Amino acid sequence: MIHGTHNAVQDERNNNVLISINGELFHRNDAKISVFDSGYLVGDGVWEAFRVHHGKMIFVDDHLSRLWQSAKVIGIHIPFSKEELMAQIQQTLDANQMKDYIHVRVMLTRGIKKTPSQDPRLTISGPNVVIIAEHKQASTETKNKGVTLFTSTYRRGSPDYLDPRLNCHSKLHEVQALIQAIEAGADEALMLDIHGFVSTCNATNFFMVKGDEVWTSTGAYCMNGITRGKVIELCERKGIVCHQKNFSLFDVYGADEAFVTGTFGGLTPVTKIDGKPIGTKTPGDITAELSNLYAQLVSQQFN
Repeated sequence: MIHGTHNAVQDERNNNVLISINGELFHRNDAKISVFDSGYLVGDGVWEAFRVHHGKMIFVDDHLSRLWQSAKVIGIHIPFSKEELMAQIQQTLDANQMKDYIHVRVMLTRGIKKTPSQDPRLTISGPNVVIIAEHKQASTETKNKGVTLFTSTYRRGSPDYLDPRLNCHSKLHEVQALIQAIEAGADEALMLDIHGFVSTCNATNFFMVKGDEVWTSTGAYCMNGITRGKVIELCERKGIVCHQKNFSLFDVYGADEAFVTGTFGGLTPVTKIDGKPIGTKTPGDITAELSNLYAQLVSQQFN
């Protein structure tokens, strides 16, 4: 069985979900997009994913702000407002009668190309917007068991050629890193930056605990995850020292605790890195405390 931070409880309702394509709803088996779509042809697009609990879109403002910023960075003009997109998302949720334990992925591509090409001037349509909402409850087994990491030889890139903060459709180097980790017998990949410092994981952000301090990367070479930001804010609010700094595997192997953060799984403990045990229990005390604080922060969104 696949084990990782995106493990979800199986839900048969997902077999019949309706998916929104440019505002029109289709059964998942009939949800199609052209092979001339720029996202399919050259990975030319951006996306966001967020949770829905008790009918509320969790931290949706943060996610849509990042989507608009990412689109601007790659020169996609979004011809609708955030409010109009939220209405489309709500339409999708309502059509599927979705209220709780929902995962929503919004994908925005440059549009349909006249011919296979990188050239954005050959785009002959407006942006394509796909909204996939699924019933997804994170597996408690993953939280209880934790995940293992393997340090990949694939590095997080420099901002001057593909900024790691850009949530774009091209995730090939993260896929390659994950394949390396899986082949090494780990669940997911730890990735270093171009200087050899610890940056992030292939699909989540990495944190470790040294004594009573929390350490994470500078954020210069990783996706600045929404959950990552919330955990940093929680540390500041609760008086937990949180360093955003450069550190190496030398420091990581001696960590007292480690965990990863992501929209779907929240905080997930890390039990081994490159075969070396981390900590003495799962989760560690600070990981458990921050996980509970994060759960409270999420619950405040729908109270």
